[in-house]
Amino acid sequence: MRKEKEGAGKRRFLKKYDGLKYGWLKETKKFLLLLVILFIVFHNLIGFSFVKGHSMEPTLIEDNIVLYTRIHPQYHHGDVVSVRIPSGEYYVKRIIAMEGDVLDLRDGSVYLNGEPLSEPYLCGELTHEDDGIVRYPYTLQQGQIFVMGDNRAESMDSRSFGAVGIRQIRGKIWFRVGRFFIQKI
Repeated sequence: MRKEKEGAGKRRFLKKYDGLKYGWLKETKKFLLLLVILFIVFHNLIGFSFVKGHSMEPTLIEDNIVLYTRIHPQYHHGDVVSVRIPSGEYYVKRIIAMEGDVLDLRDGSVYLNGEPLSEPYLCGELTHEDDGIVRYPYTLQQGQIFVMGDNRAESMDSRSFGAVGIRQIRGKIWFRVGRFFIQKI
């Protein structure tokens, strides 16, 4: 009888911790579920990138963090995107021309399909050819895009390395995060 009481006492004593263990296990499951959801969201739906350099000024400045969506299959002229260039690096640039477009650089201006391109986002510098592989007028093939930075004097872009494939776009940029603000692009 004494052994039964000792056994019962131990069970009652350990039962105090059952609720604590169950609560800890429950919270751990919630945390792991949250991590899985965040991984899926950031791997498939949205992402972020850091702006390095001055090539997108005044639209984006160095050390801005930009948020982009990966699920935006329709890109348009003027969209700001995160794109993988041929060297394997990711750059933040603006889409200037898309498949089927004829791009020309003359007298410091960009001509798209024979018409001068209105670019109110530029820093004010003229757009000149780089010593890259592109010869103008340049016709983009199917699945290609031509990207440039807004600060053309400081930008390493498609003028240097050529057009990139639309499949190399990581996502369309919607917001920039500065020191004390979030701003739509």
